[in-house]
Amino acid sequence: MVDFLFISARIKPMISKEEVKHIAKLARLGVSEAEVQHFQKDLSAILDMVGKLEEINVDNIEPTAQVTGLENKTRRDESERKEGKASKNILANAPDSKDNYIKVKAVLE
Repeated sequence: MVDFLFISARIKPMISKEEVKHIAKLARLGVSEAEVQHFQKDLSAILDMVGKLEEINVDNIEPTAQVTGLENKTRRDESERKEGKASKNILANAPDSKDNYIKVKAVLE
């Protein structure tokens, strides 16, 4: 945060006050005149940092989705049929059942 404040303090604003007010209007934010000046400096600093990132040569760098090397572990989406006293009690209290499943009305047609 300190580095960001230092950077924003030495950059002359690239964004006009009207642009800040327009962005605030699009975001449905009410901003005071002091906040407009503050956001003008902060948004200009952000654009300056993006400009520095655009200067980096990434021609020989392969796109990366994640860098930790972790992989998702998946399993088959199968139900586990459990026969027991609890399932029998549940089925006994259900209004309608078939083949050890509770029958319900169709939600989608």
